[in-house]
Amino acid sequence: MSLNLRQIEVFRAVMITGSISGASQLLFVSQPAVSRLLSHTESRVGFALFERIKGRLYATPEAKKLFREVEHVYAGVQRVNTLARELSEHQEGILNVVSSPSVGQMVIPLAMAAFRETHPQVKLGFQFLGFAPLVERLLNRQADLGVTILPVEHPNIESTPLGSGRLVCICPVNHPLALQASLVATDLLSYPLIAYDRASPFGVLVSGMFEAEGASYRTAIEVGSPQNACALVMAGAGIAIVDEFSVRSWPSSQLAVRPIENAPSVRANLVHTRFEPLSQIAQTFIAVLQQLMQSEGFRSDPALVQESAQE
Repeated sequence: MSLNLRQIEVFRAVMITGSISGASQLLFVSQPAVSRLLSHTESRVGFALFERIKGRLYATPEAKKLFREVEHVYAGVQRVNTLARELSEHQEGILNVVSSPSVGQMVIPLAMAAFRETHPQVKLGFQFLGFAPLVERLLNRQADLGVTILPVEHPNIESTPLGSGRLVCICPVNHPLALQASLVATDLLSYPLIAYDRASPFGVLVSGMFEAEGASYRTAIEVGSPQNACALVMAGAGIAIVDEFSVRSWPSSQLAVRPIENAPSVRANLVHTRFEPLSQIAQTFIAVLQQLMQSEGFRSDPALVQESAQE
């Protein structure tokens, strides 16, 4: 009992407008044609889609359930039309990039600005996403490239190291720790520490750093990401341990950044689908991104052991 696209279109029009006349105006067809096609649709599905009470149509519960699925179909059609239009308008191509916030706040915008100097006609798309939505976008072909500091372990995803940075301490510029050229983990214990859930990947890194010094720490404010921590330090709420990628996106005049001896490293990874060749546009953007990572001083040692980090 399958429905064709025309029957689905008429059913949706009646649901949206609430009447045969409204559907006929929406579809630019006669009312009798809508009535006939709607009646035929009900015959095909084997149940009533509408109840007719005092000349008005009321959707049945079955019709309401069917309508939800129809809307999904139309949303997909709209995406197809939008993509077709964009491909027509941007003959040189389209590149969609997704990134975790730590890497994306500074690195990706700089790379896109540099890329556009030589490819001004390419349409670029860019979004910050959490780890799971980022991977989903890549697998669903809704993004071409992703950059994340969490390792992606999926058989359909290829991951390539871009650069690495260590964990550092950040504090207000007038803070006592700002007077020291470098720190050890125990130097931080005397001050309110903005930290992470200890079970999270970033929390595990921070805990391990203190444990290596034979110390434990107390969290003053718990946050979900290094970007949250940076904002709180800027507000004067305490000190924090963040990755070098995150801190680069904040004004250096308002945050003091100090290295921590024996601090663990995190690595930025370029991710994309494994079984589809990268477009020439994507390859060019990757080259720009790699060059930027090097110029910004992020180490690109591929043998670096990956340290997990939580956005």
